[in-house]
Amino acid sequence: MAKGIFITGTGTDIGKTYVTGLVVKKLRDCGADAGYYKAALSGAVKRNGRLEPGDAEFVCDMAGIGGRPEDYVSYIYENAYSPHLAALVEGNPVEMSKVKRDFYNMCRRYEYITVEGSGGIVCPIRYDKKIMLEDIVKELGLSTLLVADAGLGTINSVVLTDFYMRGHGMKINGIIFNNFIDGDIIMEDNVKMVEEMTGIPVIAKVHRGDTELDTDIEILKEIYEEIVT
Repeated sequence: MAKGIFITGTGTDIGKTYVTGLVVKKLRDCGADAGYYKAALSGAVKRNGRLEPGDAEFVCDMAGIGGRPEDYVSYIYENAYSPHLAALVEGNPVEMSKVKRDFYNMCRRYEYITVEGSGGIVCPIRYDKKIMLEDIVKELGLSTLLVADAGLGTINSVVLTDFYMRGHGMKINGIIFNNFIDGDIIMEDNVKMVEEMTGIPVIAKVHRGDTELDTDIEILKEIYEEIVT
């Protein structure tokens, strides 16, 4: 039976795609049958008449996943907007039925599925039917891994995100700090304070330019939970 995790962040451009690539690569390098999925991707580049999903391409390249990057994404938009606004401009709004179908197809292909979110957890996915990112998390029955910047202000961002997610019935199994600098007094304290205030473990600290995720593979595997299809 497949196991999954949903990667979200404390905001946009926090490094979710970069960290997702490191997570999937770590699993695959350690022999795990690991795959990737993203429901909606904005800001794709159009080349030769087709949209190229940069986030999916980055993860597939970093992790060594074969196939076409667009096969790992259900909805691809050219405008770098929130998915609900991109769909209003371009058409092709997200249908939950397709998201679930594509996700479960991935579950049949891989043992470990890492699902990357769009923006932060409070992200509108579809306007007219009021689909939020959290609806996708819940519909797929996934727990989450939270990516946060390591610097000043992250205590507030992490604690508020955790408060919102707990209040809306979502579970965070671990936190990864991005842009971490060893020995930085603020960043070292942020790890301590976030763990004390949320009770959630920081499972990895990613430095700029890292090509490997520095965490124990068993700790990483433990955040993944069985998917009920």
